Amino acid sequence: MVQQTKIGVRIFQYILLIALTLITLLPLIWMLSASFKLSTEVFSNPIRWIPETFHWDNYLKIWEKVDFALFTKNSAKLTILVTIIQLFTCSFAAYGFTKCKFPGRDTLFLCYVATIAIPWQIFMLPQYIMMQKFNLVDSHLGYVLLSSNELLEAARIDGLSEYGIYFRIVLPLAKPAMATLAIFTFVNVWNDFMGPMIYFNSESNKTIPLGIRMFVGQYSTDYQLIMAASVGSLIPVIIMYAFCQRYFVQGIASSGLKG
Repeated sequence: MVQQTKIGVRIFQYILLIALTLITLLPLIWMLSASFKLSTEVFSNPIRWIPETFHWDNYLKIWEKVDFALFTKNSAKLTILVTIIQLFTCSFAAYGFTKCKFPGRDTLFLCYVATIAIPWQIFMLPQYIMMQKFNLVDSHLGYVLLSSNELLEAARIDGLSEYGIYFRIVLPLAKPAMATLAIFTFVNVWNDFMGPMIYFNSESNKTIPLGIRMFVGQYSTDYQLIMAASVGSLIPVIIMYAFCQRYFVQGIASSGLKG
């Protein structure tokens, strides 16, 4: 009887998880479906989940109507650079704060943690003025520095004698945490809209989110192309997650992070 009860509970858990998964995936399924429709069919009522006619040419139009290849290259360039820099600076700083003893360590760490609570919108304008004075507005270098400079100062606390320990012992053991950081950084930079919108004026520097915004016109909006471009922009994120999935799950379990 007890065994049957356990089996019944397990079956109920699986059914509940499957139902929750389907509910979570509904927006993505709708987006994928809409990417194959005409603009007039996207918001049809009731929703037609399977298009009557699949318009595969939507995925060709997104490359023809705007310079989507350039935007993809820019997004890849910025995302890869920022992710690599943050992995090194964050891991160096974490190692320094936890393993190196130096005067003012606790105060410095407390000051850094306090800054995390300040929303970006509060110092957005002063930050822009500062970047403008440095002539770094509308340049990829300025955006990379803004996105990856938060822990550079903290990373400098590591002495030269600590690098051997860091590379040979600490770094291999930190793979789950590094994979978690890589995924979060990759997704945040890849999907960032506000930062590029503020700092990039020329079309040659724009990224995928800004490119997708170009399908919204003054009098009309190509919703089917927006959906097709959004589906395409998800592919690198899915590949990144699949590549780091094993370590990512370990990192979430060990760090206590919740979605």
